[in-house]
Amino acid sequence: MVGGRAPVAPDARGMDEVQLIVTGYALTIARGVLHRAGDIARTVAPAHRYAVIADDTTGGLYGERLAAVLSPTPVIQLRFPPGEASKTRETWSALTDALLDAGCGRDTTIVALGGGVTGDLAGFVAATYLRGVPYLQVPTSLLAMIDSSIGGKTGVDTSHGKNLVGAFHRPAAVIADPELLRTLPAEHVRAGLAEAVKHGVIADASLFDWIASHAAELLAEPDGPLMTECIARAVAIKARVVEADERESGLRKTLNFGHTIGHALERVTSYRLLHGDAVAIGMVVEARAAERVGIAEAGTAVRIAEALRALGLPTTPPEELVPERILAATPSDKKSRAGAVEYALPCRIGEMAGEAQGYGIRLEEEVVSKELGVRS
Repeated sequence: MVGGRAPVAPDARGMDEVQLIVTGYALTIARGVLHRAGDIARTVAPAHRYAVIADDTTGGLYGERLAAVLSPTPVIQLRFPPGEASKTRETWSALTDALLDAGCGRDTTIVALGGGVTGDLAGFVAATYLRGVPYLQVPTSLLAMIDSSIGGKTGVDTSHGKNLVGAFHRPAAVIADPELLRTLPAEHVRAGLAEAVKHGVIADASLFDWIASHAAELLAEPDGPLMTECIARAVAIKARVVEADERESGLRKTLNFGHTIGHALERVTSYRLLHGDAVAIGMVVEARAAERVGIAEAGTAVRIAEALRALGLPTTPPEELVPERILAATPSDKKSRAGAVEYALPCRIGEMAGEAQGYGIRLEEEVVSKELGVRS
């Protein structure tokens, strides 16, 4: 549970489509829903022109298909190199300049087609272009479907850390088609499932156990009905948390479990470590630290590590990274307050600690350092 309350999750078993409403917009999860993206877009964000923003890889795979269903409304397609290295103010500037060069006005709707990088970047373009235009999220990665496309956070990275420049800007809709996961590399499927595990840890022990027990099937058929159920159940948790705390003043901080260490790992590896892999390691390290100081029940970290290993995810930092180097990168995280690093920590599987502190808990560096040094 989060804050002692059980989430309301859809029963996605046997369902062809799941719809959820969060802070005023609809999330549609359905196999084949990409073919209906044009109808959805014209209903929730009609436009004189649609601007589809995608990286070169995803745009090449799905850009023309999306443009076809958005027609007869004119469509322009804007591309950028794939990867976290493109989530910068320089890329944001280039994309906004391209929109200006094309004469796009306030009657333009932006469509973010891609994973978390694309969603964050295109969302930030939408939040700032002409002081804000509508946008749609069409996530193509499991990580984006489960987590990053939901909640209205947009932004870019800087040399000081991840997502440090951005804005809250709600999408007009989120359109998640699990069939797009057919082309997703296996390591990215695993990385996306790390966020689903996180949602189970923070709010739903039954989801956590379900993922652990269905790990093989989820990995074997990433576009199958079990994955649709997984996405729907995980999204329902995030939707409920975001509804309760859209601006991250309290409850929404629980979604950051594993991310303080995870973001630090991404930064010190120059983002060569996948986000989901970094968060997987972060969850185990942070849960061990929570046990060490008496916040979490004994055995919590072991259960998390076992579930992650079943999915083929890492649970310890790369050998070449010493704890001091990782810890040095944590103060740059956007969750730091008054120069002190805060963590979102579980007290047990399915429930988070620290409600009285707004779910931000400070830990001594020595405690975290010891857990970063564990390699078993």
